[in-house]
Amino acid sequence: MARFLHFAFCFILVALTTNPSLLRADDDELNDSDSDSNLFHQDYSPPAPPPPPPHPPSVSCTDDLGGVGSLDTTCQIVSDANLTGDVYIQGRGNFYILPGVRFHCATPGCSIIVNITGNFSLGNSSSIFAGDFELVAFNASFHNGSAVNTTALAGKPPPQTSGTPQGIDGAGGGHGGRGACCLVDRTKLPEDVWGGDAYSWSSLQKPCSFGSRGGSTSREVDYGGLGGGIVKLEIRNYLEVNGSALADGGDGGSKGGGGSGGSIYIKAQRMTGSGRISACGGNGYAGGGGGRVSIDVFSRHDDPAVFVHGGSSNACPENAGGAGTLYDAVPRSLIISNHNKSTDTETLLLEFPYQPLWTNIYVRNKARATVPLLWSRVQVQGQISLLCDGVLSFGLQHYASSEFELLAEELLMSDSVIKVYGALRMSVKMFLMWNSKMLIDGGGEEAVETSLLEASNLIVLRESSVIHSNANLGVHGQGLLNLSGAGDWIQAQRLVLSLFYSIHVGPGSVLRGPLENATSDSVTPKLYCENEDCPVELLHPPEDCSVNSSLSFTLQICRVEDINILGHIKGSVVHFHRARTIAVHSTGMITASGMGCTGGIGSGNVLSNGIGSGGGYGGKGGAACNNGSCVEGGISYGNAKLPCELGSGSGYDITAGSTAGGGIIVMGSVEHPLSSLTVEGLVTSDGESFERNTVIGKLPIADGLSGQPGGGSGGTILLFLRTLTLGESANLSTVGGYGSFNGAGAGGGGRIHFHWSDIPTGDVYQPIASVEGNIHARGGRGRDQGGAGEDGTVTGKACPKGLYGTFCEECPAGTYKNVIGSDGALCQNCPAEELPQRAVYISVRGGVAETPCPYKCISDRYHMPNCYTALEELIYTFGGPWLFGLLLIGLLILLALVLSVARMKFVGVDESPGPAPTQHGSQIHHSFPFLESLNEVLETNRAEESHSHVHRMYFMGPNTFGEPWHLPHTPPEQIKEIVYEGPFNTFVAEINAIATYQWWEGAMYSILAVLAYPLAISWQQWRRRLKLQRLREFVRSEYDHACLQSCRSRALYEGIKVNATSDLMLAYVDFFLGGDEKRTDLPPRLHQRFPMSLPFGGDGSYMAPFCLHSDNIVTSLMSQSIPPTTWYRMVAGLNAQLRLVCRGRLRVTLLPVLRWLESHANPALRNYGVHVDLAWFQATACGYRHYGLVVYAREEDNDPVSVGSIDGTIGNEESRASSIYKEDSSVHLIEEPLISHSRRSNANRVRRKRACGGIVDANNLQMLEDKRDIFYPLSFMLHNTKPVGHQDLVGLVISMLLLGDFSLVLLTLLQLYSFSLVDVFLVLFILPLGLLLPFPAGINALFSHGPRRSAGLARIHALWNVTSLINVVVAFICGYVHFNSQASNKKHPLQPWNISMDDSEWWIFPAGLVVCKIFQSQLINWHVANLEIQDRSLYSNDFELFWQS
Repeated sequence: MARFLHFAFCFILVALTTNPSLLRADDDELNDSDSDSNLFHQDYSPPAPPPPPPHPPSVSCTDDLGGVGSLDTTCQIVSDANLTGDVYIQGRGNFYILPGVRFHCATPGCSIIVNITGNFSLGNSSSIFAGDFELVAFNASFHNGSAVNTTALAGKPPPQTSGTPQGIDGAGGGHGGRGACCLVDRTKLPEDVWGGDAYSWSSLQKPCSFGSRGGSTSREVDYGGLGGGIVKLEIRNYLEVNGSALADGGDGGSKGGGGSGGSIYIKAQRMTGSGRISACGGNGYAGGGGGRVSIDVFSRHDDPAVFVHGGSSNACPENAGGAGTLYDAVPRSLIISNHNKSTDTETLLLEFPYQPLWTNIYVRNKARATVPLLWSRVQVQGQISLLCDGVLSFGLQHYASSEFELLAEELLMSDSVIKVYGALRMSVKMFLMWNSKMLIDGGGEEAVETSLLEASNLIVLRESSVIHSNANLGVHGQGLLNLSGAGDWIQAQRLVLSLFYSIHVGPGSVLRGPLENATSDSVTPKLYCENEDCPVELLHPPEDCSVNSSLSFTLQICRVEDINILGHIKGSVVHFHRARTIAVHSTGMITASGMGCTGGIGSGNVLSNGIGSGGGYGGKGGAACNNGSCVEGGISYGNAKLPCELGSGSGYDITAGSTAGGGIIVMGSVEHPLSSLTVEGLVTSDGESFERNTVIGKLPIADGLSGQPGGGSGGTILLFLRTLTLGESANLSTVGGYGSFNGAGAGGGGRIHFHWSDIPTGDVYQPIASVEGNIHARGGRGRDQGGAGEDGTVTGKACPKGLYGTFCEECPAGTYKNVIGSDGALCQNCPAEELPQRAVYISVRGGVAETPCPYKCISDRYHMPNCYTALEELIYTFGGPWLFGLLLIGLLILLALVLSVARMKFVGVDESPGPAPTQHGSQIHHSFPFLESLNEVLETNRAEESHSHVHRMYFMGPNTFGEPWHLPHTPPEQIKEIVYEGPFNTFVAEINAIATYQWWEGAMYSILAVLAYPLAISWQQWRRRLKLQRLREFVRSEYDHACLQSCRSRALYEGIKVNATSDLMLAYVDFFLGGDEKRTDLPPRLHQRFPMSLPFGGDGSYMAPFCLHSDNIVTSLMSQSIPPTTWYRMVAGLNAQLRLVCRGRLRVTLLPVLRWLESHANPALRNYGVHVDLAWFQATACGYRHYGLVVYAREEDNDPVSVGSIDGTIGNEESRASSIYKEDSSVHLIEEPLISHSRRSNANRVRRKRACGGIVDANNLQMLEDKRDIFYPLSFMLHNTKPVGHQDLVGLVISMLLLGDFSLVLLTLLQLYSFSLVDVFLVLFILPLGLLLPFPAGINALFSHGPRRSAGLARIHALWNVTSLINVVVAFICGYVHFNSQASNKKHPLQPWNISMDDSEWWIFPAGLVVCKIFQSQLINWHVANLEIQDRSLYSNDFELFWQS
């Protein structure tokens, strides 16, 4: 009861002090107004009106209204009707007012009631004037230009209301909104002065009240405008509104206030039209308040214009009348709009209905709405929207002692203001602000000092929106709180943000608590500056996140998952409780700088002249010194291991001002630490610095004052967290403030403590901090004579074993820590003797807690635990290098024996039993090289072919891709008698085209020659073989032999044959007679063919040594003078000598051939009148020369004999002359006459043809051209040798070396793998697989059948063996680079006899490979010689022994 009386008394005071009309009334009026005022302030709504009187009888359509028809059928008003009193029209028919007809009752308060069951129509440009118009019909139509006008025709307003203002202030009348008052009262706020008051709140859903009259400026004359009337339309079905329904207040002119708007109530099932509905206040000296409009239409197809704004004020244009109310019944929405008319006059919002709840409230277009009642609740089911400078107030500013509730789904504010005088309990789902403000004035009352704003889904502030409270403010939610950008503020003396899922503080936005420059009526939070005990709520905060004035927090963010800070958070005691993650971006800042204690435990001291020392906290404050006098700074206090104190300032004893220490920033708690803190911006709690522009109150301090304070100490940053990330631009700072320039001391540094929680250790350890920014707790710098403050402390929680430092990092590699603590000295060095040579200590997860310390090898190529390479592990597994080497050699010997036995079983023995000469009459193939074996020669019919053979024409060129075989186009003399020259040229052109290689064949050869030379040789031989086969097929089956004169040869496709030597380097075309030539001089005999050229096959290289090709035709021809066995033996001996000739060393290696011809061949052939000489023949265009024999007949010394057709002169054999060269080189070798050379005795000469070439003898041998290429040095490794015999032993040694080579290759690759996998790839693929292929090539050669095939494969093996040297060179380079690139500067001396398998012995295996390959090359040369020359008597120096074999 006492509380009710208190509230009643407060309302009486408000009415007496704020309504000027009540103060100006006389005594009688005052007594009446007092009683009315008491009633009014207890309830703004009037009592329920009495039931309306019964309606009078209905008028007649024709008699009373002058119409046509009947009210029970259709009544039409066809002419104007001026009524003088109330009219009641009732009937069961239709009622039509035709176009242009006026139906008027101009008396104020005159009532026209139409109640019909049919349709109603108001025609075009027709009008109804009355104070009260009520219509009940089935359908109604208000056509274009029609009007129902009750403007300024109001009757008396409801009793016990104060809508008409008192006095002579010319105020406007009130109804839906208060009337304006232009009275100027400096002692009152603009909104505390108004004219007529609002009424009929309880009936705004069905308004039925007249508007009120405006006030007058004269006691004698009432100039005030009348209020608006009543328009009530109840249509059961369809309503068309294209005209106007007006209930505006009357204008008061320049001397009277405008009347308030009346009431309009429209109810229909469906409404169309775009007419006008208006219940606005009238204009005047002061504008009248708007009326009340209610529309209850289920279906609206068009939107008529509805106006309920206040009238304009002529005397105060910025203060129009208060807006009326528009109630839309279907959505249950209340709209308060002042049509953008500026006003200080409010629209009252009184009690809100609960059954059912309204859905929406809209305050917009500069309307001002207020909730004046104490302990009011504004509750809607949907949205409360404030738009376009709308203002919504709660309570009275001078009596801010009430508490209000606001409940809605959404609260939307755009360019609007909410003012709360007292406390507000808001509960919405969504709260959106756009350039708006919510201002809460707690008024200093303890009972209402806390406001709570709750938005369960979303709170968004944008475009400089502000929530401001000078008391305690709690903002709660379950979704997102978003301060979008610059100018968005939430600030209060004590601010608590809680229960949000996420808080986003955008760039330029601010969260602050307490206020800056707070007024005296603000609630001031109390700081514990003089308390030495740490408040328990900082370390163990309460779980409920409530706004509690007894707690020390000034700004708390509680139970929020994620906090993103791009703006500023400021507070004296800032606390983040039960948050999950906090991210301070580069533009963000959390600061308590200069917001701590002005005094405090460590406050500074003061000299006699007023100069103060710095405050102390983490470090002592700086001393103050002036003119030789000094005073110590503030003391250091607090616990560095768990700091929770405010920074101290300069003290209160300095008249010139004071500085404050830093505040406290606490993130997390002991029980609920942060999951992660990410800082790219600033987190500061610095002490305040004294500057020259420091302000005391509002007056700046003069520079001349001598007494000036020192700097404040830094505050506290206490972080309970799990992980921390400080970016490059981050700064954590508790720096002391600077002192003044007159010698004041600087503040001491503050304290920063990282209290880590759940530090992972061991294998689950993760770095808990990434620090790239700055962390400062230094003291402030002294100025002039003032001392600098001591540095504060930066500490961390004691780290577990293996971790050290403030951020509990792993002890450095090579150290261990087996105690708990953070000092870096606790990490001890690991024992050096436990570390292998190729190992380095490593950091492991969680650090090293005990010895032995973990280490790793310097490369992945080394293997734990001894950091051996795979090769070294293999070697040391078998006892070390020496023992491993002995075991390997023994194993190789054993495997070689196994291979040799397997080879003998698989291949058989190819070696002849011994060096004994072949028995006479034995198989002749043992004496003949199998480049063309005797068996092949004997298989042909020599007599048949030799009797018809005419001439052999040799191809020019070595049959390479660059210089293929080709024939000259001019037929030689020997075949001109049997060929046609024209077709012969065609034949040569065709065969030369076939002999030419394609470009891609040469390109393929070039590529293979670079990548794998043995494959290039195989490719070349394969293409040569295909080329020879193609030539044979062409001549045998494709060519029509048109060049031959013999008809028989042309018919049988005979007479021409193409063949080549077995090395495929020398090819020739044989021409035969067809049998129908009837020439007795053909074919020529042997002596007619002399001198005869026999070119060698091959080119003197290792793969194609020189050899004399003697097929059945040559043998048959030579058998005319020389026995075949003699000729075979001579050819075999010559080929054995020619094997030893090496291109590039022709001048040296041809000399034994010349000697052999003189010592073995010519002496034996002399008995048959034949002589042979070594010669070279015509060089090709590319400079290639053929070498061969020149065979010619020999006469007795004193009996010269003419042999065949002789074209030149032949000299003595003993004095053969040097070569004579022919200029014309267009003729082929065989046709070219040989050079003539004289013998020692001019008596015996042999006539020979002239030749383009020359005889090679000892005199001109040194003049012989001998080209050398880049592969010439390899000829010292790859060359043909004489056979050595002992084939099995040679094969055994080759097998041993082959296995040793392969073993060394594997060991080398293992060694390179220990260096780098790249090295392995380089060695393997430069050249590709050249290092591995010699082994399979050697095995293939050893296990091949037949001497000829074995010799060819052995040569390929030799090529692979030499080619692999390039890979060995790459291995040398890789090893050398690796050895020189080692990080250690220690150089190991070369100790070849003390193999320790260190990195300095990298050269051993590559060097062993080189030696092995050199020995292999020589053994392969012997092996090839043993295979190709199985009769070693061919190299006998004994003439008799040679020919007897």
